Amino acid sequence: MELGRWGDHLRKSWVVATVLLAGASTALAQDAEAEWRTTSSLIQTEPPAEEFTRYSYVNPDAPKGGTLNSAAFGTFDSFNPFIVRGTPAAGLGQFGGLLWDTLMQQSPDEAGTSHALIAEAFTYPDDYSSAIYRLNPDARWHDGEPVTAEDVVWSFEKLKEISPAYSRYYANVTAAVAISEREVEFTFDQTGNRELPHIMGDLAVLPKHWWEGENARGQKRNIANPTLEAPLGSGPYRIASFDPGSRIVWERVEDYWGAEEPVNIGRNNFDRMTYTYFQDDNAEFLAFTRGGFEDIRQETSTRRWAVEYNFPAFERGDVIKREFISGGIQHMQAFAFNMRQPRFQDRRVRQALTLAYNFEEQNRLQFFEMNERFSSYFERSELASSGVPEGQELEMLEAHRDALPQELFTEEFKLPVFDTPQAQRDNLREAVRLFDEAGWAIQGGRMVNKESGEQFRIEFLGSSPTSEIITGGYIANLRRLGIDATLRIVDTSQYIQRYQAFEFDAVTARFPQSESPGNEQRDYWSTQAADAEGSRNVPGIKDPVVDALIDKIIYAADRDELVAATRALDRVLLWNYYTVPQYFQPTMRYAYWNKFGIPEKQPEYSGIDPQSWWILQDREAEIEEQIEEAE
Repeated sequence: MELGRWGDHLRKSWVVATVLLAGASTALAQDAEAEWRTTSSLIQTEPPAEEFTRYSYVNPDAPKGGTLNSAAFGTFDSFNPFIVRGTPAAGLGQFGGLLWDTLMQQSPDEAGTSHALIAEAFTYPDDYSSAIYRLNPDARWHDGEPVTAEDVVWSFEKLKEISPAYSRYYANVTAAVAISEREVEFTFDQTGNRELPHIMGDLAVLPKHWWEGENARGQKRNIANPTLEAPLGSGPYRIASFDPGSRIVWERVEDYWGAEEPVNIGRNNFDRMTYTYFQDDNAEFLAFTRGGFEDIRQETSTRRWAVEYNFPAFERGDVIKREFISGGIQHMQAFAFNMRQPRFQDRRVRQALTLAYNFEEQNRLQFFEMNERFSSYFERSELASSGVPEGQELEMLEAHRDALPQELFTEEFKLPVFDTPQAQRDNLREAVRLFDEAGWAIQGGRMVNKESGEQFRIEFLGSSPTSEIITGGYIANLRRLGIDATLRIVDTSQYIQRYQAFEFDAVTARFPQSESPGNEQRDYWSTQAADAEGSRNVPGIKDPVVDALIDKIIYAADRDELVAATRALDRVLLWNYYTVPQYFQPTMRYAYWNKFGIPEKQPEYSGIDPQSWWILQDREAEIEEQIEEAE
């Protein structure tokens, strides 16, 4: 489990000053004044009463020092997280990670909000046709060189060229132009997309002079290739050392340019952050119980949480269990069947596969009844569909009535429930009926195609023994239907490669969402993304109705329209049975070694921000001594 990115870090708020804008674009020049924003929100419609000076939950006087030990799963072979090839090291990410700052920083405390970082402010016209970002004059690379508008333009152009994620995320951004030494204008191929000016703040800014330079061997660098040369960054940490594939150590940058920026006050408190890689989840847990390899662990296994925290360090109080509550969306986890393969393209087949998943039994026998079932792709938010469609949502769906399941308009969507033995029989019987309608029949105990005689097969792809827990009961029920269902566990690198290339029958997929969905929905569900390697459209959805509803979300004129469009999309995804929803933990369960100072409150939206924690160095020394004695 990697702790390199805590929380989903979304966005919210608004902002401050109004100044004259000289040298603006044609669209902006029509206004005598332009509003420069230091905070951007896609949810709030009114500016806050006070200017943002720091996150409210942090300790601004938190001391610096100590080491945060973390575990990562699998391996790594690259420090370039922007390309499909290679597996990037822990601490890196497509939107900067620990190494590169972005124009704005997504807030862990408020949904749909970003605050100034490399960009000290931004502005845009009323029709959302462009945006200008003004850089902070203090922004510096770790070699002391200033971050320039030229760096921003180069980063935008290169990332759109080499990164499928950036290419889709910024598909409607046509150009980035340096209009002065500190200002960059982004132009869009459309108007009315209120999200575009905002999401430009997510751009990771990279050092053009480093990537276009030469390495120690005199070879020219190429950002389109994997690399194990530690890149030059601008963020709070730099790579100190590493063992390829097994360990990476990050060190805090003492003269980090942004240390006193509001988003960083009281955060980035660890002098060193180490990630040790494990190939097995059980080995990782044993290393955690021993100490020195993983200091903070999000416990996703309900069985471990319930019965396995009885090791010596826990019993003597050196390890603490604590549940955090997130106010954000629960991120959908589901079985995704590869609709690029013909046998999964029939909706009746996918509905039958949904009827075979017995969540209630799995929750009772394996999860101590501590998990809850997903019923929406936007679980626990106002974006989740419920009941039957009405109002604006109904109007949007009516436009596609002939292309939608008719029960969508008259029935509340409900997943099958296995609460009695009779319910199990009824659900499996209905699954057999649906298979029969779709051209499959049970012959000699095997579910076969009526025309070809080929047995229906599903191979679930996994990367750890945990996959056996997730799929075990489901596979047993599928076999009762005569389906040849199996699980194949492969090493992490192969799993990632096959997952990104869609070389599987079925996988467990996650679809993290924000409370302000927008352009990223194309990467999740659009026809365009279905065959784009590395996209998040894991099931391979190609549905004109889904494409149209994504556009409704992106071009929503206000929050009410956005909510209605998202509920409509949610409803269409559910009723088409594009995935089989699994389960979630209602609280965030963490265990950690008792060496931290922790703010009294944690962020309401993400639920936890360990970057706001700090090391109690006396406790750290005591724990290290106890670990040495135990060895």
